[in-house]
Amino acid sequence: MPPSRKQAVLLVDGYNVIGAWTDLHDCLPQTKGQRQTKNNPLQSGSKADLEAARSKLVEALINFSAYEDYQTKVVFDAYSRDMPAYCEVITPNLSIHYSDFLETADTYIEKFCAAFRHDLQYSASRLIVATSDRAQQMTAIGFGAEWISSLQLIADVDFSAKRARGRHRPQKQSSGRFLFNSLDPKAQARLSALRHGLPLDET
Repeated sequence: MPPSRKQAVLLVDGYNVIGAWTDLHDCLPQTKGQRQTKNNPLQSGSKADLEAARSKLVEALINFSAYEDYQTKVVFDAYSRDMPAYCEVITPNLSIHYSDFLETADTYIEKFCAAFRHDLQYSASRLIVATSDRAQQMTAIGFGAEWISSLQLIADVDFSAKRARGRHRPQKQSSGRFLFNSLDPKAQARLSALRHGLPLDET
């Protein structure tokens, strides 16, 4: 029996992806002339709006992570939430990580990248960091991780969803059989006669 393949770890900068993903970004209302940014996603959206955007992101990544067999960790900034860092395990393939009080997601991701290669549970695993933050890109690469932009992650999630839908689509009938069934009874009789080598005037 061949050895099992190590799961790749996908580290997602949550608010950065929300800011880039139109469907999720639209959950956060914008003040006129003001654009929502990763650094302060609460500036014009309510707590409920932000929760909706987070939920939609997590829902999309649950299916993606299961299909691609990634161990996905979605990181969100703590902001003014006066609580220690904590983790919510959503599925065997996905968990949500909230940074410590006054700690940014950038800092959390940097610490994770630094510790990754020294953690035995991740030995021989790939680490992929999804963010469009330039500084985080350089940090990830500097620690030997792979990097994809938020837009690339969005494209990958969309492509994966289309492939999954295609797999579960019922098999189509062959074109010849479909064509035969779409013909009127007289045309079907003529086609049957041709198949069996019978003269057409006998049908």
